[in-house]
Amino acid sequence: MDLYRKVRLACAEGMSQREAARHFNVSRDTVAKMMAFSTPPGYRRTAPVKRPKLDGFTEIIDNWLEGDREVHRKQRHTAKRVFERLRDEHGFTGGYTIVKDYIRERERRVREMFVPLAHPPGHAQADFGEAVVIIDGVEQKAHFFCMDLPHSDACYVRAYPAATAEAWVDGHVHAFAFFGRVPVSVLYDNDRCLVAKILSDGTRQRATLFSGFLSHYLFRDRYGRPGKGNDKGNVEGLVGYSRRNFMVPVPRFPSWEAFNASLEEQCRRRRADVLRGHSETIGDRLARDLAAMIDMPAAPFEACDQATGRVSSQALVRYKTNDYSVPVAYGHRDVWIRGYVDNVVIGCGGEVIARHPRCYDREDMVFDPVHYLPLIERKINALDQAAPLAEWDLPPEFATLRRLMEARMLKAGRREYVQVLRLLETFDIDDLHAAIKQALRLGAVGFDAVKHLVLCQVEKRPPKLDLDIYPYLPRAEVGTTSTASYMSLLSEDAA
Repeated sequence: MDLYRKVRLACAEGMSQREAARHFNVSRDTVAKMMAFSTPPGYRRTAPVKRPKLDGFTEIIDNWLEGDREVHRKQRHTAKRVFERLRDEHGFTGGYTIVKDYIRERERRVREMFVPLAHPPGHAQADFGEAVVIIDGVEQKAHFFCMDLPHSDACYVRAYPAATAEAWVDGHVHAFAFFGRVPVSVLYDNDRCLVAKILSDGTRQRATLFSGFLSHYLFRDRYGRPGKGNDKGNVEGLVGYSRRNFMVPVPRFPSWEAFNASLEEQCRRRRADVLRGHSETIGDRLARDLAAMIDMPAAPFEACDQATGRVSSQALVRYKTNDYSVPVAYGHRDVWIRGYVDNVVIGCGGEVIARHPRCYDREDMVFDPVHYLPLIERKINALDQAAPLAEWDLPPEFATLRRLMEARMLKAGRREYVQVLRLLETFDIDDLHAAIKQALRLGAVGFDAVKHLVLCQVEKRPPKLDLDIYPYLPRAEVGTTSTASYMSLLSEDAA
């Protein structure tokens, strides 16, 4: 640029262009260009690039790349693959570089452009993301629900073991409770948990659970174009932001509840941030969002999937590929099932008969051992091979009690041990455990004694064991001393 200025100054003071070229050791064409432009104009192409070896093949390349729009993005042509196909299938004799340059220029021409959007207050966008977390020492994939309010950039994030329909609805319920209001509308992608089918006219046939959820909260649902994440770019950005800021390093928590409490606190702290292009904090702008939202209904929506089933001969009910146990008394009966995010509830008629933690594996069995004890009491030989009892982690005093019962009463002792376990149908395991420890300490090894002791434990009263009522209690044999025996001791002393 300094040479540019000197040449222009010399010519302005009367030096000819021929003399300036000789004096500054540049060509006369360069001097003419310097005088024509006050600053260097850069390279100016006057004719299109000629690629004589490629010109006959550009239509083939265009057809291949246009066809790539219909296939998965990971199976589209690369420049290297285009070059190899041209060489092997069409006899192309040019080099790889001209193919690569043509594809790069073509992609630049066809790249999509976007319109900047304005976001009025009161509206939201929602989506799910994925990240690796460690819950209770186990590394697993977390599916985290994100809701973003584009006007204020306020957010809510909540994690789940799976992105099910119940998780979608549960995430909304917690987000609405977090904000204290319901958005006027929420923008989604076309997730199958929300949209059962896209009809020919573009309208959406909503999934059953989501449709009931919309009817409860009365907000408007909107949907982006299939495969176009930029239609809801704010929440897409929130998914990446949450993963980079809330989940680095890899989160370690004892439970999902603790993890979600941490995420909620980080969303709340973020309200104090001032983002680029704004002079107000997120919390200040959130006030306008909340003012434009609608009121919450009187009660929250129950986020559960509902289904029906039939109890099998093994007292199992299948829900989402997994089998859950129910009491054996309900065998072969029709039941209803409610699948929540964290548990599965099974009922018959108006009664809840079983409640289990939700299992997200496939083809697994979830047992409650207490459900099978009445059947095992009748079929006592199945005690040691019963699958529901195989992984039942009971305190060691239970095994001690069983060993003593079987030593005294053989097979009847095994049945009586099962009767002791059946007390768990009524009493808490901690109370029963305390009663068994007390029975072992007193040497009162029997069902009647344990039942009496657990009742005393619950009712907070001292035990009163009666040997006539509890025949299996160990009896103390107290002998009486006769007068003759006493006199014989006296006579021996005299001798």
